[in-house]
Amino acid sequence: MKTLEILDRLIAFDTVSHRSNLDLIDYVSELLNDAGAEITLIMNKEGTKANLYATIGPKDHAGVLLSGHTDVVPVEGQNWTVPPFALTQKDGRVYGRGTADMKGFLASALSCALIASNKPLKTPLHLALSHDEEIGCIGVRSLIDMLKDAPFRPLFCIVGEPTGMAVATGHKGKMALHAECIGKEAHSALAPTGLNAIHLAADFVTELRSIQVEITKNGAKDADYDVPYTTVHVGKINGGLVVNIVPNLCTLDFEIRNIAQDDPALILTQMRNAAVKITKMARAHAPEAAININTAFTYPGLNTPTNADVVGFVKSLTGANGTIKVAFGTEGGLFDQELDIPTVICGPGSMTQGHKPDEYVSLDQLNKCDAALSVLIDRLVAGL
Repeated sequence: MKTLEILDRLIAFDTVSHRSNLDLIDYVSELLNDAGAEITLIMNKEGTKANLYATIGPKDHAGVLLSGHTDVVPVEGQNWTVPPFALTQKDGRVYGRGTADMKGFLASALSCALIASNKPLKTPLHLALSHDEEIGCIGVRSLIDMLKDAPFRPLFCIVGEPTGMAVATGHKGKMALHAECIGKEAHSALAPTGLNAIHLAADFVTELRSIQVEITKNGAKDADYDVPYTTVHVGKINGGLVVNIVPNLCTLDFEIRNIAQDDPALILTQMRNAAVKITKMARAHAPEAAININTAFTYPGLNTPTNADVVGFVKSLTGANGTIKVAFGTEGGLFDQELDIPTVICGPGSMTQGHKPDEYVSLDQLNKCDAALSVLIDRLVAGL
């Protein structure tokens, strides 16, 4: 099957992260099973989602892994001019949710697998399809746990997130955090007798911004990133019921996105110390005052050396000369850190199109991905 034919099917599956991906996994399993692949499914504990790991070719030694996620972000509230869950092709582009991020790569990888199944591979091809990447690289962890106990781990991993088919050697790590700021309720006419939790949260946000200013001015830098330093970002704040009640609770969702030179745990310690300072002052007025910080999820960054064998190998597939780093996170850091599998990111399209209405990938990018994976098949036939 051709890449576009497969992509048409993949886009039709509404795999927004809060929904099941099993229909898509069933479709992929049938394709690969017919091609003679060895397939392992790893279900989530609810039985509503699955990761898929497949091997084409020899089973007695390690091969090259193509990895991607099956989930996509929601379309609600976006002004789409084409159906988001149907493939629309026009003006050299293919539109639909996930075309860039990252079902376009998955379609090309599956087409590659079907072609490879008819070749005398000396080195196997592995495919990893995961769930719940968009909400923190959550699903792939059970697949990684499975590979920890496997007799062979892949030699290399290519994560097919959209890079314009450039070879990306790194991305930042992420720590997603949640804070509960606890105050003391009162009638707003007697506001000074209470402790406004929103004000407490505002003081904490001020401290977070001060931490960011210090990082920006004096922290480590990595010029390969568009934003060359670690960032601290508050994405959501929620507090209060009505204007005439002093609120006793305000919550914050915030994050750290760190370059490899920075340890997010140390930055989190700074944040906790700031929270202690604020609440110590507040408790002189309201003993119940608190700022409780919890980690929602975390994943490591990726920082593959540019002279690593995997970098040269993938360059030889794409014809690339240089390397880049990308701002967004992937499961690549987990494959590298948890399994010690040399990893790069390389896939069709651009993340500037991802998560937007009328998301698209160009036919030219898909063709370049198909061409690179065709070279990969030749390399697998020859043996690494």
